[in-house]
Amino acid sequence: MKNMKVIKLFCLLLFLFVGNWAMAESITSPNGQLQLNFSVNAQGEPIYELSYKGKAVIKPSKLGLELKDAPGLMNGFTLADTKTSTFDETWEPVWGEVKQIRNHYNEMAVTLNQKAQDRNMIIRFRLFDDGLGFRYEFPLSKNLNYFVIKEEHTQFAMTGDHTAFWIPGDYDTQEYDYTESKLSEIRGLMDGAITPNSSQTTFSPTGVQTSLQMKTADGLYINLHEAALIDYSCMHLNLDDKNFVFESWLTPDAKGDKGYMQAPCKSPWRTVMVSDDARDILASKLTLNLNEPCAYKDVSWIKPVKYVGVWWEMIAGKSTWAYTDDLPSVKLGETDYTKTKPNGKHGATNENVKRYIDFAAEHGLDQVLVEGWNEGWEDWFGHSKDYVFDFVTPYPDFDVKMLNDYAKSKGVKLMMHHETSASVRNYERHMDKAYQFMVDNGYNAVKSGYVGNMIPRGEHHYGQWMNNHYLYAITKAADYKICVNAHEAVRPTGLCRTYPNLIGNESARGTEYEAFGGSKPFHTTLLPFNRLIGGPMDYTPGIFDTKLEFMGDKPHGQVQTTLCKQLALYVTLYSPLQMAADLVENYEKHMDAFQFIKDVAVDWDDSKYLEAEPGDYITAARKAKGTNNWFVGGITDENARTSNFTLDFLEPGKQYVATLYADGKDADYKENPTSYQIKKGIVTNKTKMSVKLARSGGFALSLIEATPADKKAVKKWR
Repeated sequence: MKNMKVIKLFCLLLFLFVGNWAMAESITSPNGQLQLNFSVNAQGEPIYELSYKGKAVIKPSKLGLELKDAPGLMNGFTLADTKTSTFDETWEPVWGEVKQIRNHYNEMAVTLNQKAQDRNMIIRFRLFDDGLGFRYEFPLSKNLNYFVIKEEHTQFAMTGDHTAFWIPGDYDTQEYDYTESKLSEIRGLMDGAITPNSSQTTFSPTGVQTSLQMKTADGLYINLHEAALIDYSCMHLNLDDKNFVFESWLTPDAKGDKGYMQAPCKSPWRTVMVSDDARDILASKLTLNLNEPCAYKDVSWIKPVKYVGVWWEMIAGKSTWAYTDDLPSVKLGETDYTKTKPNGKHGATNENVKRYIDFAAEHGLDQVLVEGWNEGWEDWFGHSKDYVFDFVTPYPDFDVKMLNDYAKSKGVKLMMHHETSASVRNYERHMDKAYQFMVDNGYNAVKSGYVGNMIPRGEHHYGQWMNNHYLYAITKAADYKICVNAHEAVRPTGLCRTYPNLIGNESARGTEYEAFGGSKPFHTTLLPFNRLIGGPMDYTPGIFDTKLEFMGDKPHGQVQTTLCKQLALYVTLYSPLQMAADLVENYEKHMDAFQFIKDVAVDWDDSKYLEAEPGDYITAARKAKGTNNWFVGGITDENARTSNFTLDFLEPGKQYVATLYADGKDADYKENPTSYQIKKGIVTNKTKMSVKLARSGGFALSLIEATPADKKAVKKWR
């Protein structure tokens, strides 16, 4: 009798195993190195796992969503259908790191049926050579039409206590310095990682933000992020630090709900990049490939931009955005600025702006950003003020028409600035008028900002409602042929492929923090592995007076880099929108070094990552659009190092004039940051380079195709 019970139990287990195995499906990447397995377990829970070259990357992990006031989409499923396919295309971005991008993947779409509720859900997997993308899809059905997401429970089960480069999970800001630690150490380090910000809402002692870069003990580089964030809430990751399992954690709205959905609809893609070579993570185009093709027929008006601006002097504290110090309260349309006393420190004056226009024109820069030009800066922040700016009324000392005419006469454009003070309701009611004002006055690009707590009050920067607003602003701008550079918005997820007038974002800790106490020396070695995975950043490099000596006796910080590292950032931090962020007078002291900023391109035909290790160093080479000229940038963390590479990416048989801008022998980011040396010589694709980088230092290298005159005048590289 006892043996009979054992046999029955064995048969039951065998039945369950076979049943589960029968519901398992798998696909491999086009090169066969990645494998995805999918199954539905005995509880009807969707499960996936991912391996790379036979090594586990994601252990069996659950998928599903918890709904509000309705049974969840988490269990009770059976596998109703599986469809597989292969896709391979090559497309050209409007602007980018490369001229062409290959989009090649194997796809598996599994249809899951939840019998008890008579509902279907599709999970679509796309497996590329560089990683995985998957999303939830909700077809229209009588039992799953309108629904509210309480939480998404997508898991990413790690195989061990990996090293992670992370910032705190936060519904309102990404402007944190990165922390490098083991996953098990995140909880103990969280309090110290949360530094003050104008608007912040952390949610968990182990919550972190994407894009999250990790490295395993056996040398795998893993990156977790999302792509195509549209009409959905931004995903964070919450860590079970006992089992090393990340789970998605969506940004709530003012009511605490995490998504209002109407079928047919879909989630953003959840992405897992993986390689045993860190350079592959930087070169990956997976995020872009998971977005839809360009939505615009005419893109001729979208142009990469190199610009200067009236900005750093306010950030550092030399000048102000506000026109006067006499007004504790401003009411637009009622306050008469002609009756106030100018404070004498206002940055956006006619004469100051003309000085920047002249500098841009002389040195071939495209645009001049001016902040603080419009009425309302006296009480713009901290008051939860609804009607804060109107985006069309200038201060008395800023002549919009005269300055734009002056800029046009010099072949330069002004760049608009729209700070919303997070009053989104106010921005939307003024948006058409503000964009038309730009068109009428010759502006074609705007830097927008969302500093402070949101209005509607209670909404967060990264919730579904706000994400819809950011996209609305971009598509509305496209109606007026305006490019958008949004600051404090949700971090990018590749939407610039579909909407290429989204020419840049901040959405991370930028150069401004170098004036607020500085960023860690390894910060910019991590941005390409984390924040830039989703799209380019308006980082605003190019600070030459790194000690901010122009501030004199006034309180000021110090930039935690050498001058040459600032040059290198134009190459290592890819962006079609690059600012020469320092003051005109600081560039005029170092015009030999400024030559690199003048020369370096902002749009590229090709990019090569020569050296890379997250948190340590990056060396990148890029070929300027439509030319044979290349530019190389290399940066390091707080440790000095020597960069060694060969110029084998150059065209064989051709000669190039190499100009190297390198840290001086006595350079040090703290003690002697402006020490640099410039070397020139003729090179070929066989030339080997060895460059020493100081602590938090860098180098920049231009490689310009040699003319016959160059070949006679310039000596061979030695």
